[in-house]
Amino acid sequence: MGARKVKRSVLKRQRQNLKRRARNRLYIGTLRMAIKRVKEESDPKKALALIPWAYSIIDKVAKKGIIHKNAAARYKSRLMAYCNKRVATQEIGKSG
Repeated sequence: MGARKVKRSVLKRQRQNLKRRARNRLYIGTLRMAIKRVKEESDPKKALALIPWAYSIIDKVAKKGIIHKNAAARYKSRLMAYCNKRVATQEIGKSG
């Protein structure tokens, strides 16, 4: 058997997939960076101030279809729970 000729549509699909993968990886990296920046903020009050910024990035990534809308809701919920827990522990430390 000889080598099969590759159809043009297959080559085009490969090019499209490479472009889309690169774009999606960029959005996922931005998403992870936003979550990481909120979690690494040393002052819990400042972390709470960064929440709207992180939420907007999460929503944009979900709107583009990179992540599922339920995954976006889960990210936002966990991020807020994390921040609230840090604020609560800081307040307990101050009062005690």
